[in-house]
Amino acid sequence: MSAFPRGAAALVGTATYGLGESPGLSSIDMAVHASVRALSACGLAPADVDGLFICLADDPLSGLTLAEYLGVQPKVLDNSRLGGSSFQMHLFWATLALAAGQCDVALIAYGSNQKTATGKLMTAAGLSGYESPYKALAPISSYALAVARHMHEFGTTRKHLAEVAVAARSWAKLNPEAVMRADLSIDDCLNARLVSSPLGLRDCCLVTDGAAAAVVVRAERARDLCRYPAYVLGAASSVTHRDISSMPDLTTTAAVQSAARAYAQAGIGVGDVDVVQLYDAFTINTIMLLEDLGFCAKGEGGAFVSGGRIAPGGELPVNTNGGGLSCVHPGMYGLFTLVEAARQIGGECGARQVPDVNIALAHGNGGVLSSQATVVLCSAAAL
Repeated sequence: MSAFPRGAAALVGTATYGLGESPGLSSIDMAVHASVRALSACGLAPADVDGLFICLADDPLSGLTLAEYLGVQPKVLDNSRLGGSSFQMHLFWATLALAAGQCDVALIAYGSNQKTATGKLMTAAGLSGYESPYKALAPISSYALAVARHMHEFGTTRKHLAEVAVAARSWAKLNPEAVMRADLSIDDCLNARLVSSPLGLRDCCLVTDGAAAAVVVRAERARDLCRYPAYVLGAASSVTHRDISSMPDLTTTAAVQSAARAYAQAGIGVGDVDVVQLYDAFTINTIMLLEDLGFCAKGEGGAFVSGGRIAPGGELPVNTNGGGLSCVHPGMYGLFTLVEAARQIGGECGARQVPDVNIALAHGNGGVLSSQATVVLCSAAAL
């Protein structure tokens, strides 16, 4: 079996657009705005794109729509949807396509107007016929089950969850793009109304509009287009279930498998990672994923995130833009983890910039802890 093409491709242009509210714009409008910005950032134009990767919540043929909108005829097109982990897998396939010579410039894009269009979280992770009679809230009640089990098995507390939310807000306060930048305390989190016990309001991701895009090219071309490319060292995914009622273990996700393969491809260990960008749809995600990605042992995530360890100035910078909890969450957040990881490697993050970032991890979560995808990016120095 051939090996993953380690370091063969790199992100050379990234952009976000319309974080918060963008009245009057459709999801595809927003994706195009972000795409043009990302291409412009590396001196390219839509006409240069011959690989297109996108998925939208409100358009099952979004690949065709984006190609038409940009006026391009891509050689490679993919609008596969796995939920929030889709974009890590888009980068996986883009890297393989570039390495195989199937395309030269790959564009990964996403946009959503969920805030101004519906005002509520849009998700494909609805309830199955087995679950719907219980009148659970999708998807939050599914995550609440995972929280309750984690609390039962390991003694995790709501204060541990609050530590995640407060750390995310502390990063967001350093990010001028972040939607929520007001002060947030542990007590604020604990006193917030319950939404689906034991998850309270501050344990839940934002509901916003927003778009992001990333441009990927072969490594030999990357330095001509970008001063500090983010090279793709490893990328892998794994799936354990569709519905939460079929999850093999409510406290362990498929990130255990995806991370192991991504680390092996990249030739790194967790101790080599400088920054971590996780899909934090709910505060329990951060705790469980840090465990499953190997940063602490199973059951120790609550203690691990406490005391500011993942906040600005902490031992392990996590979700340095503020994450889905405080920066932005327009339906699916996965592409924003890649954008922030690339920006940290490029030294573009201003007040929230972590010094000397050479290896960044970007992890996506899809469905109800169902699909997990891990990407390892690096600077030229770490190739």
